[in-house]
Order: sequence, then structure tokens, then C-alpha cells
Amino acid sequence: MNIENIEAFVYINHYGSFNKAAEVLYISQPTVTARIQSLERELDCRVFDRLGKQISLTDKGKQFLPYAQQILQIYQNGKYQVQAKGHIPNELRIGSTVSVSNYLMPHLMLHLKRRYPQITIKLTTASTEVLIDKLKSKELDLAFIRKVVNPAIQVFPFCEDPISLYVQEGHRLAKAQRTSLEDIRQETIVFFECGSLDWMRLHRVFESMEQPPKIEYQVDNLETAKKLVLKKAGICFLPALSVQEEVAAGTLVRVDIAETEGISLRTSLISLNGENAEFIETLLELGFGKTGD
Repeated sequence: MNIENIEAFVYINHYGSFNKAAEVLYISQPTVTARIQSLERELDCRVFDRLGKQISLTDKGKQFLPYAQQILQIYQNGKYQVQAKGHIPNELRIGSTVSVSNYLMPHLMLHLKRRYPQITIKLTTASTEVLIDKLKSKELDLAFIRKVVNPAIQVFPFCEDPISLYVQEGHRLAKAQRTSLEDIRQETIVFFECGSLDWMRLHRVFESMEQPPKIEYQVDNLETAKKLVLKKAGICFLPALSVQEEVAAGTLVRVDIAETEGISLRTSLISLNGENAEFIETLLELGFGKTGD
């Protein structure tokens, strides 16, 4: 049985899409489809049901999935051990963007340290562009970034962080927990700007309004934006990961707005092709999907 067919099967199930699996594997969608057809011939059964763009595992596919995952994991671990010359390195160099460094990395580093107590972990915080350059020059082993398209780099979707409006406790919108863009036109807006396409979508939503909300504070630091809201300087659209503690304590309240639902920051885990398979598998075990729900 071809390992590439099994890989395509596992990746399609993981990402829920033939297209996304093809992007991650750096092959065409027809190639992915051909691999699944080959696998189905080998198994003499269908493994996916296709309804338009939606796919789901058949009963036979569900039965085969745990075995396929185990085969792929054993293969990847064996490949890593051969490439790593049979040993785990003494140091793991990880890069991350500021928000991941602040809100995810402490948890991720502790998870890695529990699994590999012998390694030293070195963290570098920088922009996506700098991290990609450092990975390509082999100054980093792994990195958490926004988005990259490069055939030399393997990409694993890791975390989707919804962007929502947050207000301080006691604010008039805190009790309602749902409003409209029109209803916040008179509010003072603190706008956190990180320069990504996700934030440009918010700008476009504002620009589509006849009377957009007034942005009185524009900052490039999440903690500064959050503290301005806590000090009642205004209200702000923020990623869920950055306000977990304040939401749990009740000092910040999420307010849902239909016009901005679906906007989120997407973080990917990257490495050079064929490298760091075991560390990648360990990190992906954490299973971060959409946070803040």
C-alpha cells in the first residue's frame, strides 16, 4: 500500500478538504483525488462521501482512519529518526509572532519540555517575514507565523483565533452581549493594528459604513489596547487568546456583531520540508483549533 495514498487520506480528514490537503502537501488537487481513488481500489471500498464541497468519512473510512494515522505516524517518526541520525537534538529553536509568544508559547514550551526533558528550548519573537528568513537560513527549527506560501516550507494550520469586540464590565453593551455596527458609531474605538489581512477585513467593514465608528486610539500592541479598554478609554476588537484571563475574571465582556463574525487570526506551524517531524507531531497533538468559543 502506497504511503502517499495513506498520507492524502489522513490529511484530507484532518483539514476537511481536498483543496486544503493539496495545499499543505504541495501537490495539485487532481493528484490528491487520484491518490484517494487508488487507496479506495486497494481497500475495495469508498473512504469518503462527497456532497458538493462537503466531505465526510464513510463507515469503512472511519474504521480505517486509526490504522492509517498509526501507519503515517510510525513512518514520520522513522523518517525523523533517520534524518536526525537517531537522536533528539540538545536544543530546539522556535520562532513566533508576538501574540503567539505572549499567549500560547508558555503552554507549548511546557508541553515540549514534559515530552523531551533533555532539550533546551530557545524562543525568538519576531515578525512573520523575519521568522521565515531565519527558518530558511536554518537559524530556527520551527516557527509559528501568520501565513506562508513557499515550496521549501511545510505548513500545518495550528490555531484560529476569533477577533471580537470587547468592552469593560459595566459598559452599556456588556449586558446585551450582542449589537450591530450601527450601534457602536458613537463609541470611542481603540483599534489594535497588526498589519495582517485579517485586520484589513475590519477596516473594509468600517469603510463600507456611511458613518464609520470614530477611531481615537490606534495602537500596535495588544496589551496596550487591552489596558486602554480596561481603563474605560474605549472599546476594542481583540483576538480571543489575548483576553482569556480578563474574560474569565469578568473584567472584559465579548460583544457579538454579525457584520464582523468569521474574522480571525490564523496561525500556522512551519518547518523546512522533511525536518522536525517528531516535534511537529507533538505540537499538533495539542489540537488547537478555533479558540475562544
